[in-house]
Amino acid sequence: MVVNIVPLFIPTGMEWIWLIIIGGIVIFGAKKIPEIAKSLGKAKGEFEKGQIEGTREVKKILNSDDRVKLLKAAESLGIDAEGLSDEELKAAINKELSKSGK
Repeated sequence: MVVNIVPLFIPTGMEWIWLIIIGGIVIFGAKKIPEIAKSLGKAKGEFEKGQIEGTREVKKILNSDDRVKLLKAAESLGIDAEGLSDEELKAAINKELSKSGK
């Protein structure tokens, strides 16, 4: 007969949270815990702001009329525009136009 015995000193479920809280108080002290939580909250907020700003910038670049015109011009000239910035794309279009004499 096999008996599953779970040792009593291994916490399961909610006890982990209490152990982490008590460990944090022991390590950092009761006065530092709110400061650490506040700092982590600010850092998370700044990260999310940066992420939103970066997404906004990428959408702005990709949806601009100039970018669309450049992509159409590059496609008509047979230029692979993938991964090229606007400036690189303009240079490639100018180079192709000067080669073909248009």
